Amino acid sequence: MSVHVLLVYDIPHDRTRTKVADICQDYGLDRMQYSAFQGELQRVHQEELMHKLRKRLGRRPGKIALYPICERDWSVKIEIIQEAKEARHDPGE
Repeated sequence: MSVHVLLVYDIPHDRTRTKVADICQDYGLDRMQYSAFQGELQRVHQEELMHKLRKRLGRRPGKIALYPICERDWSVKIEIIQEAKEARHDPGE
């Protein structure tokens, strides 16, 4: 059974951070922000993903957290999404 997950990380090493993002995308997770991904994963895939990320991080500093979120809580999430407008000159700004 798949559950919604939120994965966030703080990794100072650029190359490692990029590889972590690539691995998250390989697992079908969608990028929400630069260091945050969300999607649905079965428990076995959650454990497999975290194992791969731990191995990729190695001994470098960083923090990676995976939060499973139940369907009920996921359905009542509150989001604000505002798309960027096309660049234009506004004299009032």
